[in-house]
Amino acid sequence: MPGVLKDKVAIITGAGRGLGKAFALRYAEENASLLLPDISLERSERTAREIRDEGGQAVAIETDISN
Repeated sequence: MPGVLKDKVAIITGAGRGLGKAFALRYAEENASLLLPDISLERSERTAREIRDEGGQAVAIETDISN
């Protein structure tokens, strides 16, 4: 059921690579708006750009959630 997350906002940490990226891409397929905090702004922005290029909504921010 595509679009099940339409009008929802998801915060996915570590979206710059690995499982975090996989979850971000999948949530974007379901039309969620995404906030992508990662310790590496470059990696997070790469994922956000990939999502936006496909018509999704994503914002990358740099943060270290371990602090």
